[in-house]
Amino acid sequence: MLQDEKNHSVIASDRVDGTAVYGSDKDKIGSVDKLLIDKRGGNVTDVIISAGGFLGIGDEKHSIPWSKLDYDTDLDGYRIDVTKEQLMDAPRFAGNEPDRAYDREYQSSVYNYWTVTPYWLAAAYQ
Repeated sequence: MLQDEKNHSVIASDRVDGTAVYGSDKDKIGSVDKLLIDKRGGNVTDVIISAGGFLGIGDEKHSIPWSKLDYDTDLDGYRIDVTKEQLMDAPRFAGNEPDRAYDREYQSSVYNYWTVTPYWLAAAYQ
């Protein structure tokens, strides 16, 4: 990361991809695979975390509402208030089914699991 970037509150999406994600115990539980952005509102709605597997083979993908992650400057990565075991109990999909992240039924199960108001409903109330 460029030194000047560390002094700003925004970051380029290509710098987020691959960033480590840590659990509440500060153990690495995965890494950011990609961000999902609401086309109309322009906000990041979800982060896809890649967990498990080896060199991208056999990994599981977890869609997590962006609001559940916090950036931890000490870890130089994102933190979520769960352990790896708890993440593995969350809704997930295989690396070979990337369109699953966009499926509204899957997204509903994700937001329900994480007890977060879905972005498509929250936008209706703004």
